[in-house]
Amino acid sequence: MRADIEVGATFPDYEFTDHGRRRRSLSELQGDEPMILVLSRGHFCPKDRRQLRNLVDLYPELKVGYTRIDTISTDNIIQTNEFRDALGALGAQWPFLTAPALKIQKDLEIQKYTDPHNDPIIPYTSVLEPGLKIFRIYNGYWYWYWGRPSTDDLRRDLREMFQKIRPDWDISNPELKAAWERGERDRLFPYREGDQAKIAS
Repeated sequence: MRADIEVGATFPDYEFTDHGRRRRSLSELQGDEPMILVLSRGHFCPKDRRQLRNLVDLYPELKVGYTRIDTISTDNIIQTNEFRDALGALGAQWPFLTAPALKIQKDLEIQKYTDPHNDPIIPYTSVLEPGLKIFRIYNGYWYWYWGRPSTDDLRRDLREMFQKIRPDWDISNPELKAAWERGERDRLFPYREGDQAKIAS
């Protein structure tokens, strides 16, 4: 991975075509929520299929926990939709972006150089704070499946991140209660700007 792509840095705000043929940027897809970003080798990789199948099971928790998930694959549109639809009974319910392999491979410097025949990317998974700020990076080099985050790893990361970024994580905090009683509710969900729209969606 490129040297400047590290914890605390901002992940590039790529814009690619999604599974529905719409151009989407990562910042648009993230909004103001945390996000798990999976860089996938594609439909042909059994390790990618296993990782994403686990994320299908985790997805209902992510949804109720106000956490986005997106996948960038080097597959074409047809392969992307088949891959997405094949992941479990309902398929994956989050956006899959299709990226030309060489563009993201070269820009992020994630070529798997030990496979010159297929010339794939190294599948990284990143956990991002709002604003595409990198909270954690996992190197999923495909021979070693165990470099990819388990759902338990992701739960721990998200718990730690939410404690950091959400001032109302501990609702029993006396300062929060005093602020509430003074009518100062901008630190409390769902009273911050935009929170009502989240609940409605």
